[in-house]
Amino acid sequence: MSSSQLQHLSICTFLLPLLLFSETVSAALPIVPINGTCHDTCGSIPVKFPFGTGFGCGHPDFSRHVRCSSSSSPSSGTLQFSTGTGIYDISSIDYSAGTLILADPLMSTCSSMQNSGSFSLDRASPFTLTDDNIFVLLGCSRTSPVFDPDENLCDTGSVTRVCKGLYSCKAVTDIGLQQNGPTSTCCVYESPTRFSSGGYSLDVPKLQCSSYSAVYGFGDDRGNPMKWKFGISLKYNNSSYTDSCEDCESTGGFCGFSGLGESFACICRNGVNSTNNCYGRGYAWSGAPGHKIQTVISAAGFLLWGIMLLI
Repeated sequence: MSSSQLQHLSICTFLLPLLLFSETVSAALPIVPINGTCHDTCGSIPVKFPFGTGFGCGHPDFSRHVRCSSSSSPSSGTLQFSTGTGIYDISSIDYSAGTLILADPLMSTCSSMQNSGSFSLDRASPFTLTDDNIFVLLGCSRTSPVFDPDENLCDTGSVTRVCKGLYSCKAVTDIGLQQNGPTSTCCVYESPTRFSSGGYSLDVPKLQCSSYSAVYGFGDDRGNPMKWKFGISLKYNNSSYTDSCEDCESTGGFCGFSGLGESFACICRNGVNSTNNCYGRGYAWSGAPGHKIQTVISAAGFLLWGIMLLI
């Protein structure tokens, strides 16, 4: 064997373990793609942590309740909130105040009234009602449990102003009531579950009422219900925002989660998830030492292949 062949053989002997090691590194450091990716808007609403537009986006505790109706085309989607009683559109989010507003399509307002179903908020939910909410039951029967004097379910101090305002609306005739009629069938409802369990329950049929309305503000004219703010105001706690999430967002990623353990993941804009950040490429190992080692070793493998061809 010539000296040249011996030299080639020595190089191959040195590089062969590196080639094998590169396969080990590749297996140990997988880049796991996810279906689709996360987005920073849904319809006209900006979406920020702890919320997300689809599964795997945002914090897992919030992802169960909030998601975009069209994760593949968020610009045409609607941000929605899910509870045990249905799915409700989110009309706005105030991230600085930590609040959001829900719109129930079956809820009565001054411009539109119809028979309503129910609304509930799970006790284990990371959301709670704000103190701004005023729930009003309309068209209740005389035998309704809300009028039981021993239960004290109606706020009698607010009934005159709020009930009179709603009963002055023309749309009240749509639920079989007389405009400007007596307010004896109206109740500003104080749910017992709101304070005892942390959740909320409003079962309109069980309470023998026709409909419900929710007011979270009176605008600039308390005497004009057409200017009142109708909807359900919820608050949430964003204490789950961590340094890892901040690092992820600073590299253009979205904070999310992956795996059965719902561990933190940085979702990059190309749909790949990382354990730390995107580093401008969208790969878990971009700019990290492990990625550089893998790149060098892979190059060594190609070099070995070329040398073997020359032997």
